[in-house]
Parts: sequence; structure tokens; C-alpha cells
Amino acid sequence: MRRTSSTIRTRRTVKAAATLLAGALALSLTACGGDDDKSSGNGSATGTEDSRSTVTLPKLNGTTLEVAAVWTGTEQANFKKVLAEFEKRTGAKITFVPAQDPIINFLGSKIAGGAPPDVAMLPQPGAIKQAVDKGWAKPLGADATDELRKNYAQGWQDIGKVDGKQYGVYYKAANKSLIWYNAQVFENAGASEPTTWDELLDTAQTVSDSGVTPFSIGGADGWTLTDWFENVYLSQAGPEKYDQLAQHKIKWTDPSVKEALTTLARIWGKTDWIAGGANGALQTEFPASVTQTFTGGDQPKAGMVYEGDFVQVNIADTKAKVGTDAKVFPFPKAGDTAPVVSGGDAAVILKDSEGAQALATFLASPDAAEIQAELGGYLSPNKNVDISAYPNEVQQRIAKALIAAGDDFRFDMSDQAPQAFGGTPGKGEWKDLQDFLKNPSDVAGIQKKLESDAAAAYGN
Repeated sequence: MRRTSSTIRTRRTVKAAATLLAGALALSLTACGGDDDKSSGNGSATGTEDSRSTVTLPKLNGTTLEVAAVWTGTEQANFKKVLAEFEKRTGAKITFVPAQDPIINFLGSKIAGGAPPDVAMLPQPGAIKQAVDKGWAKPLGADATDELRKNYAQGWQDIGKVDGKQYGVYYKAANKSLIWYNAQVFENAGASEPTTWDELLDTAQTVSDSGVTPFSIGGADGWTLTDWFENVYLSQAGPEKYDQLAQHKIKWTDPSVKEALTTLARIWGKTDWIAGGANGALQTEFPASVTQTFTGGDQPKAGMVYEGDFVQVNIADTKAKVGTDAKVFPFPKAGDTAPVVSGGDAAVILKDSEGAQALATFLASPDAAEIQAELGGYLSPNKNVDISAYPNEVQQRIAKALIAAGDDFRFDMSDQAPQAFGGTPGKGEWKDLQDFLKNPSDVAGIQKKLESDAAAAYGN
């Protein structure tokens, strides 16, 4: 069971953050400017002045480090550019170690073999807690902790803590309350951006009537389905119940879960609204769910795809341009609350050393984040990142809204769960919601399976 101060919020503050997000995404707003509240730096620790440096790093010539993460493709390539800058400034050499999901199992095998990476990028607070409980994770030193305090809202610091000690640097965030759409499809259909669930259903019908399947769903990756559920559940049940379910203080057989699943079934149960139907969606991985929405000219495989700001990485693999061909609207309200669901990846030290601590310090600085921000498909919770570093107006607005929300967000529910329930392919919530996508009429059956799997994972 996980508890962080960022997950104890009121309905009022979450709704205010959602309103801010919706306003920030409105395409009629003026472009965002930069953030002048940046820390002043002392230049590169390697002895050469770097105009973008805000953090002092030690000389690490002869130091070698390994960094493990599950990132692949463009995301991995972009992160390697951040590591290359650290190498340039310090003289250290870094090897990126591709990890498999669930990363805790991957790290366990590396540690058992006597070869843990120096730093791991962990995608769940639950994984950080497990790494601490197993004695793998090492606390952050004073420099990294100071950099966090300077650059992060308290909520983002707290998510990286276990028993009051700071273990994680949330280098990467995600806004998971967005639906992306093919602007040409909407224009051809005469469809408009919805703000409520009923309006989303009307929009989907309008797109369908125009001859294009409304939704692309990457159901082969179960985490996309948990994200669908979390937005609907937060909107309908509200933040307090969201926190209770995230901590398994209420059961998955609760009527609030039934309501959310029944609402989801209004889309998932219409096979002609899903590209490839349920079976096709279950064979579609997340990257393909995006690219098939923005390829095919006037007849793409779907008009809309739900997921976070990181969708832009995959849009970049097509000819579509964000803000013109590919547009976005906030996840529509399914209840009283406009949902604001976030996720993130934290750097955690597994082999304590001057080099590992320096890398964690660098990743907590605006310097590291701005490198990846410029490359697109990335969002930082670092409040001192210059908004103008993001490559387009849409991404700038998403980033500005996240920072302006401060502590008023809800972290991805499945990421707060034990990894056996909320973060393992083919098991727990991922598998149960895949089964539900296949048979959305069996709400009660899926509730019972979710509760059984949750009780086993939480131990209660």
C-alpha cells in the first residue's frame, strides 16, 4: 500500500487543475513565453564555460556508469543525448542498458548476477518502494536533494520518497489526460472537440458516420487500458475514492468501479468504433495505435487515439505535424471532475558512488530536462525548465499546465500499486482489462477478477 502527500487532495483543487489544463490546451490561446525563474549556474565542472549550465558537476574522468531503463526507439535515443551531455561535462562514460518490463524483475536478475546498473529509471512509485524494501536503492546525497528542492514542487519530491528519505528523481513526467485526433478527419466529418463523455460519444458517432473508425486503442499494451480506466474513474468517483482504490482501501467490487467500467463499455463495447475491433486492438501495440491514426491520408485506420503527451514521439514517426495535422483535447469529463492523471519515471541509484550521485544531480537540473524537451515527446516536472525549450506550442501549453498545477494532480493509479498487480504484462490489472476489452459486457466478472488479483498483490 502506497501513500504520498501528492495523492491526498480535495475535489476542488483537482478540478481547478483540470480547468487550468483545459484552458492551457485551448488552441486559441497565445503562445507561451519562457520562465525567467531559472537558477544561475557556475559553468561546467570540466573547466569549460557552458552557457546552458545551471548545475556544478564534478570531474569524473575514468568513471564508468551503467543506466538501465525500459525505453526503446526514439525515447531511448533522445535520453542517450542527455547522457552524452553529462559525459561531455564530466568526462565520465555511460552505457545505456536496455531493460525489460517488469523492470524490478530485470534488476533482480542483474543484482543476483552481481552486476546491477549504477542507476535505474523506475516507472512506478511502487517499484521504488520495492527497490528500497529489497535493499537495492540508495538514498540521494545532499547535492541531488538540494537540486530537487530547488526545481521541483513538493508533490513530485514526495513521490520519490520512502519512509521520509529521498530515493527518486522524477526526471520524466506524463500528462495522461489527453486525446489526440487527426485534424483532417475531424474537418471532413464536421466533428468538434468534446468536453464531456456524452459529447465524446457524439463526436465518435460523427466520425464513424463519415466513414472513419473513431478510436485506435493499443490494447496489446495493458497499461494503455489502465490509463483509460483511471481517467474515467477519477472523473466519476472523485479524488478521494481514487486514492482509496489506489491504496486498496476499497475493493474493486465497489459500485464506483462498476460505474466506471460500464461507462468504458459504451466505447469498448462498440467494436465498429475500434480500429480492428477488440481482437485487432489487442494485437496493436501502443506505437502502432498512434501511427495508424496519423497515416493513410483521408482514410486513416482511426480518427482519435487516447494517451499522454508522449504520443508526440510516435507522431514524429509520421508526416503529421503536431498542432496542425495532429491536435489534442483534454480527456472529457465522465462525471463531476475533469481528470488530471500523471505518470513519470524516476532515476534511482543502485550503486552509490560520486558518479551515480552526480548523474542524479544532473537529471534533477533544468539542464538535463531542456535537452530532451527540445527533442519533443517529453515532459518534465522540473518547474525551472524554460517553457520555450519545448518544440511546439501544444507541448509548451501541456508543460506549462503541468507546472502551474503544482501539487494538484493524481499519479497514475496502477503505478502506485504493487507491480504484480499494476505493472506486469499478462498479469493483474493489465490482463484483466485486456479481458474486459474483449468482453465489455462482463462487468461483474471483471470486477471479481480485479479484486482477486489486487488482494493477492496487496496482501489484504
